[in-house]
Amino acid sequence: MSRSAASRANRRGEPPPSPEPLPSPAVDSHTHLDITLDGDRRPDDAAVDDEIAAAVAVGVPRLVQVGVDVPSSRWSAELAARHPRVLAAVAVHPNEAGAGAATDDALAEIDRLAGLPRVRAVGETGLDRYRTGPDGWAAQEASFRAHARIAAARGVALVVHDRDAHAEVLRVLDDEGAPEQVVMHCFSGDPGFARACVERGWVLSFAGTLTFANAGHLRETAALTPVDQLLVETDAPFLTPVPHRGRPNGSRLVPHTVRALAEVTGVPLAELCAHLTSTAERLFGPW
Repeated sequence: MSRSAASRANRRGEPPPSPEPLPSPAVDSHTHLDITLDGDRRPDDAAVDDEIAAAVAVGVPRLVQVGVDVPSSRWSAELAARHPRVLAAVAVHPNEAGAGAATDDALAEIDRLAGLPRVRAVGETGLDRYRTGPDGWAAQEASFRAHARIAAARGVALVVHDRDAHAEVLRVLDDEGAPEQVVMHCFSGDPGFARACVERGWVLSFAGTLTFANAGHLRETAALTPVDQLLVETDAPFLTPVPHRGRPNGSRLVPHTVRALAEVTGVPLAELCAHLTSTAERLFGPW
């Protein structure tokens, strides 16, 4: 699915209202402001600033903007350079890689961008056995390995996209050697896979899917995860949390997921926010 098609599929209806602000700041560790606001075009700076301001107003003052191809990675790095509340992650998305987009030139540009001061992660990269068929798996794995090497060499976090490929992700990173900091973006595994990730020191990031009625396995997993190995994210414009599932997502909706995580873990809300912020700073550095 292209970025523009994905955007159209996830921008149904009017944006939902902002929730009650959090009692302490939290971080949206993974968002796509460009897709949220303008699909495959460069969004207007004023619209981006308004979207960030709406997140700040509900206690989400810092965001990680994530690239999915070379153009969006460049835009992410540019936004992070101009906006003090934003850091960037850069990569060729696994499904793009499976379609042949992770060329030598593309990977060289991701490597260059990963060396910029406000680019603090390589990702999202990884493996996707849902949208990419077997013909693209070899190219996808080669790209994943290349991104892992870039993250390790640059000393930044690796943000991993894993869809229907849990065992393969473990195999590749165990074989390649994972960077010091790894984030399992939009964690979708069961408690057994979560334990394998936690034992390796990786951080599990939960999106709005945590709030879905059919996601009991995710709530069970989150409850078993050490609080200092948890993050929250939107993956906006995708995965809008309940009670607004199916409507456009945005960083200002993070409080819904944070409150759900507090309920699942039993950690008081303000204390959980402090942990989430501390973990984000450990992974991505200060901003």
